[in-house]
Amino acid sequence: MIWQTPLAYIVDLIIGDPKWMPHPVVLIGKAILSMENLLRKIIKNEKIAGIILTFSIVSSVYIGTYLLIYVLFSLNKTLGYIISIWLISTTISAKGLKKAAIQISTELKNKNIKKTRMLTGEIVGRDTNSLKEDELIRTTIESVAENTVDGVIAPVFYSFLGGAPLALAYRAINTLDSMVGYKNARYIKFGWASAKLDDLANFIPARIAAFLIPAAAFICKKEALRSLKTILRDRLKHPSPNSGIPEAGIAGALGVRLGGLNFYEGRKRFRPYIGDSINSFSTVQIKETVNLCYIVSIMFIIVGTIFIFFVIARRP
Repeated sequence: MIWQTPLAYIVDLIIGDPKWMPHPVVLIGKAILSMENLLRKIIKNEKIAGIILTFSIVSSVYIGTYLLIYVLFSLNKTLGYIISIWLISTTISAKGLKKAAIQISTELKNKNIKKTRMLTGEIVGRDTNSLKEDELIRTTIESVAENTVDGVIAPVFYSFLGGAPLALAYRAINTLDSMVGYKNARYIKFGWASAKLDDLANFIPARIAAFLIPAAAFICKKEALRSLKTILRDRLKHPSPNSGIPEAGIAGALGVRLGGLNFYEGRKRFRPYIGDSINSFSTVQIKETVNLCYIVSIMFIIVGTIFIFFVIARRP
């Protein structure tokens, strides 16, 4: 059904991820944790154990979702479509991203730095307990920019390609990376496969963002040309082969400089600067980043739906 992904996106915009509703990602996270503990006990080679974890989780999620959808469709097509659309919606986090970012912006406006640090710590992996206002704004912009790919473009892309099974398989990859893909003593070997697969899965979606973010900047009356130039110049400065693209696009559009000194578990880590410090950081830029994310996602939904429609129409 060509309209599954657009409808799933609308469902996310309307209800997001309410706490009372069971969420597949929570179940995936629990499965990852249980399997990690088991594999560490029975396999001493951490890299091999990590590869087995990655393959097992992703394949199980894909096969399990495929079989569930198959059974539901065989029982009742309408029920199959409803559950499929809902499952896809759980992989998209546009509303959740906006909610978190706007809440951070609101607390900053109210000068509640302690609460802002706590909220920012919930959306990033770095230490936030000593960040000042400018650093909190920068961190939030970076997170929203990166999650424009991870939380919106990528799941939509994979749902277009393979419906709910592939979209949830992508979300499993992303969850694995967020849980075990760290470059610290505990996960540098164990999380290697998860991190590499996440890089691979986000490769095309991130390149799609390279076109969409400058276009969204043009629509939002931001600096579209500077956004594109910054992507071309700074996209490779980020440690991730993918995250530098959306961050550079947003930085160029807003005229801010991202990157710099961060702390992870008390350890300093300096990221090369992305963008130019043309404008000072302000809470308004958080809302502007969210708006760019929304425009990007809507454009991709429209273009993707039209593309899939013509592909189907050309079939004999």
